[in-house]
Amino acid sequence: MNRHQSVIEPFALAHVRVVPGDESGTVHNNMTILVNAAGRIEQVAPSIETSIPEEYHYLDGTGKTVMPGLINAHTHLFAQGKPLNPKLATPKGQRMLSQLVHSALGKPYMASTVKANAQALLESGVTTIRTLGDVGYEVVDLREKITAGEVPGPRILASGPLLAIPEGHGAPLIALTSSTPEEARDCALRNIDHGVNAIKITATGGVTDAQKIGEAGSPQMSVEQMRAICDAAHEHGIIVGAHAQSAEGVRRALKAGVDTIEHGSVLDDELIALFRHNPDSLRGYSALVPTLSAGLPLTMIDQKVTGITDIQLENSRTVVEGMVAGARQAHEAGLEVGVGTDTGMTFVPQYATWRELVLLVRFAGFTPAQAIHAATQVNAQILGVDDITGSLKVGKAADLLVLSANPLEDLHALERPALVVAAGRPVFRPNVERFQHIDALLDRAYE
Repeated sequence: MNRHQSVIEPFALAHVRVVPGDESGTVHNNMTILVNAAGRIEQVAPSIETSIPEEYHYLDGTGKTVMPGLINAHTHLFAQGKPLNPKLATPKGQRMLSQLVHSALGKPYMASTVKANAQALLESGVTTIRTLGDVGYEVVDLREKITAGEVPGPRILASGPLLAIPEGHGAPLIALTSSTPEEARDCALRNIDHGVNAIKITATGGVTDAQKIGEAGSPQMSVEQMRAICDAAHEHGIIVGAHAQSAEGVRRALKAGVDTIEHGSVLDDELIALFRHNPDSLRGYSALVPTLSAGLPLTMIDQKVTGITDIQLENSRTVVEGMVAGARQAHEAGLEVGVGTDTGMTFVPQYATWRELVLLVRFAGFTPAQAIHAATQVNAQILGVDDITGSLKVGKAADLLVLSANPLEDLHALERPALVVAAGRPVFRPNVERFQHIDALLDRAYE
């Protein structure tokens, strides 16, 4: 079997411990999983009851744990996760960068960057991602190549550029901008015409490009603009995620009908009720994706090390406190809480999805089983891909994560997978380039 192949060869993973990813943390010992030539799960049964067809490759998984591949519901593939330069976060810096990445030289560079970052996610055990803010449509192109089996990578829901107000969060580098509901709808339809299968709105200001204290979390897009976007997306069966970092921003986004709130804030009874029953969302409810990985390092690591400005730090403190409180409140209220890390942002490497699970346990009251459940079955449901992935059910895509230890006992088992299988295609000896300096800083901050 090649390290990556476009033809899927059927195989059996024998004598493994299976962690199906349910909320209670079920474990099945000495199981065998059969994967067929269509890249789908054919059987999950006790090894003693399984007969393996002759033409199937036999992989002995004694001592290994198999669980569904991780899903990361909030990624950006245009950066690796090293600290972002504050000078480039200014409107002038963003305009310069924007010109560069859309130039004749910048486009091939961006295509190779997103491919490498998607590969890092895959080799770290992530078999499905949603991007929420791309430079252009380079991730849509990559998604098509992965689907065709031309290049390895996770299943992708690609957003294309996010939708913002002029000079708003994310603009102009990774955004299309609009000032009216009509323009906002046109921007959404432009993305949809380019083949996106996710949409992102910036409902409020953000930390990375804030130029004054209080900008992060301050409402930016009107409810009417956001509703026009949601209506256009929902007509095409596409869910909408909204960057929202204040209670008022979250309230407006939910009232506009968004399907996921990214980052979040302190919640109140009205917000909890709106998450639970949101008549304007695609499926009647909205979910929260807290992205603790993106916020906590900015407040827990010394400013001299992070390099962020005083304004960014002050904005971070307010926003992160709300994000953590909101994640805990949402979990306690039994809302749908998904897992996303905001990969590519400062100190959020593409390969560190596992850390978000650790942070949900430490800061938001999850058990390890609930964190694994959120990163697999719940995320699949939130993203509308639960008919294909997210669990180890017969007929679903063989998106598997093979680990050397049981992650229910220690989530650090997720850090270095022994084998990753995406849609039936194995990645043997998965390996990613790690940023040891960043990993050491994060390990110390979260001790």
